[in-house]
Amino acid sequence: MSTDTPKTSPFPAGMTASTAASYGDDFALVQKDAWHDLITRRAALARGAVALLAVGAMTLPFSSPRAAAADRPIRLVAFGDSLTAGYMLPAKDAFPNQLEAALKARGLKVEVANAGVSGDTTAQGLARLDWSVPDDADAVIIELGANDALRGLDPAAARKALDEMVTRLKGRGVAVMLAGMLAPRNLGPDYVKAFDSMYPDLARKHGVPLYPFFLDGVVENRAYRLPDGLHPTAEGVAVIVKKILPTVEAFLATVTPKA
Repeated sequence: MSTDTPKTSPFPAGMTASTAASYGDDFALVQKDAWHDLITRRAALARGAVALLAVGAMTLPFSSPRAAAADRPIRLVAFGDSLTAGYMLPAKDAFPNQLEAALKARGLKVEVANAGVSGDTTAQGLARLDWSVPDDADAVIIELGANDALRGLDPAAARKALDEMVTRLKGRGVAVMLAGMLAPRNLGPDYVKAFDSMYPDLARKHGVPLYPFFLDGVVENRAYRLPDGLHPTAEGVAVIVKKILPTVEAFLATVTPKA
């Protein structure tokens, strides 16, 4: 990979593949049970009952599993790399926490679990998918690919890994949304075309919503990035959340909590 600053790039001046080997290789890994640490209790499923009273028979209201599920929050997993995990940020300022707060402020009943692992490529994300997204998850936002591009890894391999992630999750009845990334322009037009196109192509193939560029609004403003030039500050995460929020809201409107 060239270490020269690209002439045309989605990243600001000085933000090239040589700035860092990956998005946060040294940040702590998410734990396997992160989701369950978040949830303190589950909604109980009410069951119907018929009570015969001395004054006459009376059928009590029946609460179905579907109705009970509708009363609990949607369980959304943010599945990605350090951009999701919150590299060098307090937990409260990481993307999943800020997104949950913004969605709740809009009146949505939702819990967002942080399943971000710093340094992850798409292949590494696929390898941990099954245990990172528990069975009781209702929906997932996949944010992966930045490290593939920074390392100049084959876009065809990244496309295959993302394709398999979406296929597996949909097969489990989990709703999926893709958050896209753009390749550094110094990798050349062929690489850029192959990499950038995989997100819209996969979104069309699987019929899932796409937010085209996860770092939109952050790469253009140095004040929203940490000194490494790659990762967003807490204010930068707030910009990401503000921009992605309408897409996430529309996505969650299609999601029914599992019984």
